[in-house]
Amino acid sequence: MLLDGKNAIIWGGGGAIGGAVGRAFAREGARVHLCGRTQEPLDAVAGNIRASGGHAETAIVDALDETQVADHVERVAAGFGSVDIAFDLISVGDVQGTPMIEMSLEDYERPIVTSVRSFFITSKAAARRMRQQGAGVILAFGGDGGNNPIRHYSIGGFQVALQTVDAMRRQLAAELGEYGIRVVTIHTGGVLETLPRDFPGRDDIAASIVEPTMLGRAATLEDVGDVAVFLASDKAGAITAAAINITAGAVAD
Repeated sequence: MLLDGKNAIIWGGGGAIGGAVGRAFAREGARVHLCGRTQEPLDAVAGNIRASGGHAETAIVDALDETQVADHVERVAAGFGSVDIAFDLISVGDVQGTPMIEMSLEDYERPIVTSVRSFFITSKAAARRMRQQGAGVILAFGGDGGNNPIRHYSIGGFQVALQTVDAMRRQLAAELGEYGIRVVTIHTGGVLETLPRDFPGRDDIAASIVEPTMLGRAATLEDVGDVAVFLASDKAGAITAAAINITAGAVAD
């Protein structure tokens, strides 16, 4: 198994993407530490992992609270021996389907502020522990999105949030490489399974994600989990400071 014996912390572990990544990590032998602000969705993912023979722990942790995050990271390290993988996948409160000029400043900036704050707090706490170990992997969810404005029609500050986190990934990778810590972005271009059927403007958003692709489809939750496993494993030991493109060809690197 690619992640046998590894400890992975996932903030937002009860969400669609966090749950998919958690299940994939556990399938490959990692002990998964699922964090979130609500117990029920964490328990649902953890129960699924355990039913499949995997190892999962849950904790109520607000990824926007520096003290809570730092304390939890230290508890994981003390109780399980290491913090090997960190992935911030919390919901950022983005508003989509409303044109930018009709959107409030609060709605526009919320995903930007939330993404930057949570990624800063979680990466800082994990990296401090990983630096002591001399190894670790921090994964980010983002990407520059390419240059086609049609793909980003009416998604508010969400794309700005993704790009900002991607810039933070570059900085962290440069600063942490000497300690054996890798920092990598997974760039999906959008995962349709995360959009509820009644999501405002869903059809337009779905079309803007799929139409530019070369493969005629978007990345799936399974794709995200599989790629995350590889990037977190020693098989990807030479990959850092990179954005791994799983946009199905919507963006040509």
